[in-house]
Amino acid sequence: MIEIAIAVLAGLLIGSFLNVCVFRLPRDLSVVRPRSFCPGCEKMIAWYDNIPVLSFILLGGRCRNCKERIPFRYPLVELSTAAAFGICVAALGPTLAAAKYSIFSAILITLIASDAEERILPDEFTLGGTILGLIFSVLVPMGRPGELDFSQFFIPGSLNWRWHSLTESALGAGLPCVMIWFVGWAYEKLRHREGLGFGDVKMIAMIGAFLGLRWALLTLIAASLFGSLGGLAYIFITGKDASTYELPFGSFLGLAALGVAMFGEVVVVWYSRLGR
Repeated sequence: MIEIAIAVLAGLLIGSFLNVCVFRLPRDLSVVRPRSFCPGCEKMIAWYDNIPVLSFILLGGRCRNCKERIPFRYPLVELSTAAAFGICVAALGPTLAAAKYSIFSAILITLIASDAEERILPDEFTLGGTILGLIFSVLVPMGRPGELDFSQFFIPGSLNWRWHSLTESALGAGLPCVMIWFVGWAYEKLRHREGLGFGDVKMIAMIGAFLGLRWALLTLIAASLFGSLGGLAYIFITGKDASTYELPFGSFLGLAALGVAMFGEVVVVWYSRLGR
């Protein structure tokens, strides 16, 4: 129980830093200096006004100095990161696997918030996350020996399980990346406007590096479904044409990846039983 509490506390603190990244990276600002300041009045924020979630509640969601409203994204990112870290440790224990999926969740939460708010997916998280995913595929191999889906076609079974996992990770990063790039390219040729940004391509590479090919493909399917529902909701609520809506597909990718990481196995088992 104490491990989960520590994970939740760490999630709150890291979530606070992720908020800094969401605001500063799209603006090419350092995430280290200066220390936290109000985007409205640019006054430095005192430490007691910068306590994750609690300060937002005590301040009534407004800056102490200028009374500018603090975006609800701040406590939402902090609480989401805390919940993700707690779930990872509760499910996997205080292990390297829990660290892997906690980091993966933190990257996804940052990208979801950044794309929704700024329509930008920072390379520090997409490309950096891809490298981390490849490293973790060796430290925390996917699946069990002999049960990886696609790498067995490229590496003989006699070789080390970790190399199988690394290959699965590399395939997960590469093939969906090429697929989504081709879809974006074809859409642009047919509609003469950008359909998918290259940030989305890099993001699916990161997701595939962490989850492997099968789950990356499932993430793409789920994200496309979520994105379609989001577009329909936009049309229904605003009455405007969908072409006026800049879809934050990275946010839908992130939500889908979180869902697949937590419930992907359950969905696959359920679907496989439908035909019986």
